[in-house]
Parts: sequence; structure tokens; C-alpha cells
Amino acid sequence: MRRGLIGVAIAALIAGTGACGSSEDGGGDSVDQVKVGVIPIVDVAPIYLGQQKGFFTNRKINLTMESGQGGAAIVPGVVSGQFQFGFSNFTSLLLAQTKNVPIKAVSAGVSSVGEQGKDFGGVVVNANSPIKTAADLAGKKISVNTLKNIGDTTVRESVRKAGGDPSKINFVEMPFPNAPAALAGGQVEASWLVEPQLSQAKAAGARLVASNFVDAAPNLSVAAYFTSAKLEGEDADLVKRFTEAMNESLTYADAHPDEVRAILGTYTKIDEKTRAAMILPKWPTEINEASVQTLADLGAKDGIFDGATPDLSKLLP
Repeated sequence: MRRGLIGVAIAALIAGTGACGSSEDGGGDSVDQVKVGVIPIVDVAPIYLGQQKGFFTNRKINLTMESGQGGAAIVPGVVSGQFQFGFSNFTSLLLAQTKNVPIKAVSAGVSSVGEQGKDFGGVVVNANSPIKTAADLAGKKISVNTLKNIGDTTVRESVRKAGGDPSKINFVEMPFPNAPAALAGGQVEASWLVEPQLSQAKAAGARLVASNFVDAAPNLSVAAYFTSAKLEGEDADLVKRFTEAMNESLTYADAHPDEVRAILGTYTKIDEKTRAAMILPKWPTEINEASVQTLADLGAKDGIFDGATPDLSKLLP
């Protein structure tokens, strides 16, 4: 994660920026205009489905999604009021919390499938690569969507568990959609990807060498939807309605995989064949707190919190 982004978040807060996305006060029929920062990956399919199914409009929320590169970039947008809510991996949220960035998780986001070789995220290499196991990733150039996030944290754990030296990895920041081509073209030696880019890379001949979410923790809670402490304090009712709509969306997505694959075609450029082949994540409504604590412990071990200790009680709902 870029250190400057969290700095932007804090500066924005100090400057007093930040606006509630609610429509004008008064009137029981008013609708809240809500913008959510997301990433164009399979993880966020539930919010698009929820929008399509009317779960948000039923709660007087007019929803707009805006794509970002990763949670590290979305956090400052939420704190500044650019977004009312955002989607981020837990490592980026934990890092923000250690820097006293005023955010709060409001609902679960996405979870690991929990099966080696069959998860929705993983590290891939080219078919002819000499890299055979996670241990071989030590000393190699690996792409992640943002630095100091759940990607590099969990990839290090895969390397550590396989007997390699995680401190030797050279992580390169690269948006998920750009990574498969960069891998095929030799710009990086391995790529950490999630769906749909994971299946896209596999279809082009890439080979899986690590299921990093599975290596990190059982049933890992990977990400969450969150808001600013400012919005939570000023409009708790909006936060409550958003959370209820998200929970309904998560439950619906988990039970309707065919609709998830179809909705992916509306906000990604992945073709129908790839969408049909990809592995879908899990979308529980409960955050696995033990797994988030593991991410906190791993981040501390790898020094990404600059000596601070994450306080889950300040972050989790």
C-alpha cells in the first residue's frame, strides 16, 4: 500500500473535508445518494446484484459504484467523503486503523473458499517457469494490485510455510486487469490474482503455485465494506440500511452462482467462457474475526504496521 494514500486520508480529515451522501433532510420519502468505492473483480459481485435486485432501493438508497485500483486507494476516498462506503481487503483496513484513520467496517465483503488449489485467489506463473512451489517465489518479482495489502501479506505466508524466505520477494504494484498480460510478457515472474483475472491467466496457460488465502488462515475473511467514523456518527440510520442491504446481497449472491457469473459481465470485460469457468468465493454475512486477527499478526510479523498493533475492536462492527 502507498504510504502517501493514508497520509492523504488523514490530511483530508484534518482539513475538515468530507460530505454525507444523503439527500436533503426531512421528508420520509427522501432517497440517499450513496457512492461506493469498489474494485472491478468478482469479490464485489454481491453489491451489483443487490443493486439489480432492488435491495438498496427498497431501503431508500440510490447506489452508484466507482472503481478503484485497490482498498489502499479507496480508504482515503471514504474518509474524505468522495465515497460514503468502500470495499477493501482487511490488511489495508488494519493498516489504516493503526494510523488512526477514522474508519469502521460495516459488513462482510468476501471470504476464501478454503480449499487448496480451488480458491478464488492464488499465485500463478507461466507454464514454462522454473518456479514449482511457493518456496521458489523467494527472490522473484511478483505483481500485487497494491503494496502492503492482503496480497503481499498472504503470499509471504505461503512462501514461509513452504520453507522459503518471504523477505526476499520483490513485490510490484500493478492493477489486476493488467497483470495477466504482464506475466505472459515476462514483466513479472509471478502474479497474485483473484477472479476473474485468475481464470483469465489460467486460460492463457498460467500455472497455479500457491493458494495464499488458504495458507494464511482457515475460512479467511478477505475483505469488508466500511465507512467513515464521520458518516457513522452523523447518519447511523443510513449505515444501518446499507448494512442490511449488503447482508441481503451477500446471502443472495452466495445462493445464486449463475447470477453472479452473469452480473460480472456488466462491470468487467471478462468473456462468458472465462466467467463460466472461474471459481467463485464465499459470501458469508459474518466476519471471521479469528482470521482477521491472523492477518493482523502476519502484518505485524512482516513489519507493515511500522511497529503499531492493530486494534480489531476499533475496526470491526
